[in-house]
Amino acid sequence: MDDETIFSYEQGKYFLQQKGYEILSVTCDGLPGLVNVFKDEILVQFCHFHEAQIVRRYVTENPKLVPGHELLELVQCLTFTNENIFKQRLNVYIDRNRNFLNEKTKDFATDKSFYTHRRLRSALHSLIRNLPHLFTYQKFPELKIPNTTNALESHFSHIKDVVRIHRGLSISLKQKMIHAILLNSSIVLKPKRKE
Repeated sequence: MDDETIFSYEQGKYFLQQKGYEILSVTCDGLPGLVNVFKDEILVQFCHFHEAQIVRRYVTENPKLVPGHELLELVQCLTFTNENIFKQRLNVYIDRNRNFLNEKTKDFATDKSFYTHRRLRSALHSLIRNLPHLFTYQKFPELKIPNTTNALESHFSHIKDVVRIHRGLSISLKQKMIHAILLNSSIVLKPKRKE
């Protein structure tokens, strides 16, 4: 499959559940709408790295304006804080910059107004929208939910490297190899009891 779609995630969830798997939690990347696939029945953690990337994409690595720098600094401390402190800091940021964020510019050609700092507002709205899922891992420590998708992406990178090494294989053999790697990495052996 070349494209990552919401429908493919829904099919994957259904397939795993039909096979008897109990999905305890999901750590989502930034794919729009992905949280909605799981949020009503499965715990959802939004990846901190992807949230930071979303904010960086909107405000850039080196914002020209102070509120952009402040939002970037706020999101960079995401992994080093808890939900209450982060919410307080986010509310302080919004209160301090409310007038700036609500500035409008008028287009005299069309006589319409638009928000002057649209990219900064988009970054902020992303944080607000994903906030309910940014600290799930702290609410359920017994589940050891990862707060990023880094481990999974690293595993996929390893699989891609193995497949790349064997680049002369047919598609069906590559699929078998990937299947074997995934199967072996999903089996958790329990230690033998000492009697």
